[in-house]
Amino acid sequence: MRNWIDKNIKWVLTIPVIIFIVLMVGYPLFYTFRLSFNSWSLSAVRGMKWVGLKNYINLFTSNKFWIGCKNTLVYSVVCLFFETFFGVSIAVFLNRKFRAMGIFRTMSLLPIVATPVAVSMVWKMIYDPALGILAQILSLFGIAPIAWLGNSDTALAALMVVDIWEFTPQIMLICLGGLSGIPTDCLEAASIDGASRWQSLMKITLPLLSPTILVAMMLRLIDLLKTYDQIYSTTQGGPGTATTTINILAYRQAFENFKFGDASATIVVFFGVLVLVTVMFNIFKKKVTVDY
Repeated sequence: MRNWIDKNIKWVLTIPVIIFIVLMVGYPLFYTFRLSFNSWSLSAVRGMKWVGLKNYINLFTSNKFWIGCKNTLVYSVVCLFFETFFGVSIAVFLNRKFRAMGIFRTMSLLPIVATPVAVSMVWKMIYDPALGILAQILSLFGIAPIAWLGNSDTALAALMVVDIWEFTPQIMLICLGGLSGIPTDCLEAASIDGASRWQSLMKITLPLLSPTILVAMMLRLIDLLKTYDQIYSTTQGGPGTATTTINILAYRQAFENFKFGDASATIVVFFGVLVLVTVMFNIFKKKVTVDY
């Protein structure tokens, strides 16, 4: 028995993990996929009823679904752009030796220490048009209070600011790790040849850092597409459908309207989009890695 274990140690160690993943991830996915072809209202009396593709037809012909897609896309793309820009910029700035460097690095990581719900509630108080500090600051300049989260024109942008503030350090931290792996020989050679810091940054640092940036962007984009807790704890998808994303829509379908078949169809489509985004990022990352 001991000899057999020694010969098959890789399977002995990995099979429990595989079983755990199948039970905890595979089965819920299969159950959701199966439920997406049925109609069910969480009733013990009336069980599931097979409806075929009706849930998917209802989904793609629903105006709320396309509004959710638009909000999810706008929210994800805008947040990803600014978080990547600020994250890389701060990482480059902190990747040097200067006095109080450790303090600056620690302070820059503070936003991601707190839970998203706690951060969102703090920002909800900041945005409060009556008692919020932002309204008090604007009043000093003679600007009337604005209901940032209660106005359909500003609610989504206000939530973007919260996400950018909280999760920019995540990209910064990943990029700092990538910068520590860049050999200093190239930068020293460029400096000897007369290259400026800007030229070294654009021609050497960023190209070598690009695979790391893509990994950070992929991880952050997946999280952005799945954003739920920040939005629900502040606006619950409102006012109206101004901040309703795909996740908020699925929640409302399931736990407010008790249409679990429609909600499952929404999640299946959304899961397919996440898989597609992940595959595209991996393909692009391999191309960039080969080029550099």
